Amino acid sequence: MAGLTRSYVHGAASVPLIGTTIGEHLDGAVARWAERDALVVRSQSVRWTYAGLARRVEAFAAGLLALGLEPGDRVGIWSPDNAEWVVTQFATAKAGLVLVNINPAYRLAELEYALNKVGCRALVTATRFKSSDYLAMVAELGQARLSRLETVIVVGDGTLPGAIPFDAVAARGRAAERARLAEIGARLQFDDAVNIQFTSGTTGAPKGATLSHHNILNNGYFIGESLALTERDRVCIPVPLYHCFGMVLGNLACVTHGAAMVYPGEAFDPLAVLETVAAERCTGLYGVPTMFIAELDHPEFRRFDLTSLRTGIVAGSPCPIEVMKRVVSDMHMAEVTIAYGMTETSPVSFQTSPADPLDKRVSTVGRIHPHVEVKIVDAEGRVVPPGTPGELCTRGYSVMLGYWDDPARTDEAIDRAGWMHTGDLATLDDAGYCNIVGRIKDMVIRGGENVYPRRVEEFLHRHPAVADVQVIGVPDARMGEKLCAWIKLKPGVAASAEDIRAFCQGQIAHYKIPRYVKFVDSFPMTVTGKIQKYVMREHMKQELGLAEARTA
Repeated sequence: MAGLTRSYVHGAASVPLIGTTIGEHLDGAVARWAERDALVVRSQSVRWTYAGLARRVEAFAAGLLALGLEPGDRVGIWSPDNAEWVVTQFATAKAGLVLVNINPAYRLAELEYALNKVGCRALVTATRFKSSDYLAMVAELGQARLSRLETVIVVGDGTLPGAIPFDAVAARGRAAERARLAEIGARLQFDDAVNIQFTSGTTGAPKGATLSHHNILNNGYFIGESLALTERDRVCIPVPLYHCFGMVLGNLACVTHGAAMVYPGEAFDPLAVLETVAAERCTGLYGVPTMFIAELDHPEFRRFDLTSLRTGIVAGSPCPIEVMKRVVSDMHMAEVTIAYGMTETSPVSFQTSPADPLDKRVSTVGRIHPHVEVKIVDAEGRVVPPGTPGELCTRGYSVMLGYWDDPARTDEAIDRAGWMHTGDLATLDDAGYCNIVGRIKDMVIRGGENVYPRRVEEFLHRHPAVADVQVIGVPDARMGEKLCAWIKLKPGVAASAEDIRAFCQGQIAHYKIPRYVKFVDSFPMTVTGKIQKYVMREHMKQELGLAEARTA
């Protein structure tokens, strides 16, 4: 890989792609690791072996067929993390159904749009989550506004007229449905759609990224290979199942390697994560950077024995270098990896390796995944030299089938040569290591200078008082944009805007020094932990009374 002359890499691999469906692969996992732990959900006191998980999956899949669902039908799931989510993931795959992940934070209009857009015939739903009463919302929408929805399956104790309890579905599957499952399994192809995930855009309606068995099963496998997972590993997964991080990096990476999936609870809680890792002797831990920061800064952090940890993944958004160093040293995760990707690419395209030099492991997102291609291009679509920022484009087995029932937006994202245009700004060095500079839409243009917020954030993380920081551009009549830093301070430490700016003086270029500094307790973010910079930008425009700069 050394000596690149153009920003193009190809993950040549001696290990072939998996050519089976998820259901077939689960059967193989059960045959190899029947009595090993498969799923642990501490909040539900669930502890199932691979054989136990497979029995529940088979029964629920047969029950879904007994409800009249046919291969290709869409089944929505609207729930926080729990054992039923995992069962539903594998049961729908076995029955040839397409699982539609519904964001747990969705409200009425979003739920209505998602279910109708893909024509869900059934919905598996929790009763409630945080401030959302799911059953009340489903009841309010009713048959008139959810014209294709025929069946509601309820996880938990709540009831809804006409709905079926989750546990009752399995009881409906008889010998005939089990025989049909085998017939369906024999006919299913690995290129068939198995999952739809709605990508949260800042403008326009959400798009339903449609993923195949081949897409996500292989990506999960090669993620597990990067972590060197075996049946002796136990991976703590405190990230949402509705997102690729939970169901692919978590569940499919584990199942393809016989590792145990360990869920602390319904939603992220730093104390529950620390307790789970210690009690279950987890060898791996997943999270977005904000999760690891919350764990490291928890007042009870030192109380827990985390020495069982070996590896894990930091993904979802760029991880500050200083945070990575603390994860390695304070959490004993010497083999932790950083992964980069997007829902539309199943998701991972780049990942660091424990064999990489430490500076590459903490400052880049690693090198290309097996069987994947990436190029970095300029605004005209030309491949740029190494070290030059441009848009990251991905091609290979991992690229989605398309956006559901949206050929126009599919064509905008995937060009005629099969390249998925990510919208991310990145660089490749001459050894093939990738650095994510930011989103194209987040790049700040100040007085004609391109400023990449990620690089300013990395510098500000060196300040001893800074726990986390996000940098955005806000409108300026004269310069076009000026920088604004939202800073979360470490507990019990004080700093002023003047302190922050003084720290920058003489260290970074003057145009990279934040004009505005705002101290906050948290950042607006999605359920998956992705920072919503557009929300921050709108907030600052209102707070400062700013208008968008006019261009000639």
